Amino acid sequence: MVRTQIQLDEKQLQALRQSSSETGRSIADLVRESVELYLSSRKRPSREEQIQRALAASGKFASGTTDTSARHDRYLSEAFGE
Repeated sequence: MVRTQIQLDEKQLQALRQSSSETGRSIADLVRESVELYLSSRKRPSREEQIQRALAASGKFASGTTDTSARHDRYLSEAFGE
């Protein structure tokens, strides 16, 4: 682990102290968990994973039309009211 220094306002520190007291976990542990949750919520799938997801979804749904590939512009225009 790497030691670092952060600055918190009084309200944040008080909330962390309270949570630390209630859970028996250190403030540092709570901060590490918070950072991990933040970073994982912002994680975006790789380009390869995006491609694999798109390929997996391809063909799984039916529109009821047989000429979608030829008239997609018209259908999009109608769908968006243009």
